[in-house]
Amino acid sequence: MEAAPDLGIAALTLFAFSSDNWRRPDRMVRALMGLLRHYLRADLRELVENGGAPLGHRPPRPVAGGLARGDCAGRAGLGPRQSAINLQIAIDYSSRDAIAAAAARWLAAQAPSREAFGRLLAAPAGEASQAGEASQDVDLLIRSGGENEKRLSDFLLWEAAYAELCFVDTLWPDFGAEDLRAAMADFHRRERRFGGVCSVGQLTAAE
Repeated sequence: MEAAPDLGIAALTLFAFSSDNWRRPDRMVRALMGLLRHYLRADLRELVENGGAPLGHRPPRPVAGGLARGDCAGRAGLGPRQSAINLQIAIDYSSRDAIAAAAARWLAAQAPSREAFGRLLAAPAGEASQAGEASQDVDLLIRSGGENEKRLSDFLLWEAAYAELCFVDTLWPDFGAEDLRAAMADFHRRERRFGGVCSVGQLTAAE
């Protein structure tokens, strides 16, 4: 989060807890929720100043209070800083659920388009309006964990349609600024084509 702006990253999404992670043993889930609560308490001000917001349809009760305090802090004027990035934390998130919910809000009378569907996908659950901004395409998707983690695991499937994929051996708790710089260096060595040649510009990354 701290290194990303200097690397030209304009938006960063962190996959903290999948909806499917509820299938894990209760002891493990409690431990993960404890870690989330710890970091929300310890880093709340910094998260708010960097534009942090939850991405998920039902924040788990043990961490919902921390997210609410973050929203209040944002309204109180603690941020964002000029150097802030668009930071999202995916908690209890499922890309397939998000796509299904957006499809359910689709207005059949309107002409279908990727842009209109992207706005529905980005809208909060329960809102059918297509007047907001569309969900951002991901340029680089980083998956930590090594040989056993070479999959997307229901993360930003629509947004990552043309993302460059980067799989690293480092486990997530140890993933730091140098790992991000290495992933960005690898990204810049790749040639990206969308029927033509596209400049990199400001990047949207997900981890």
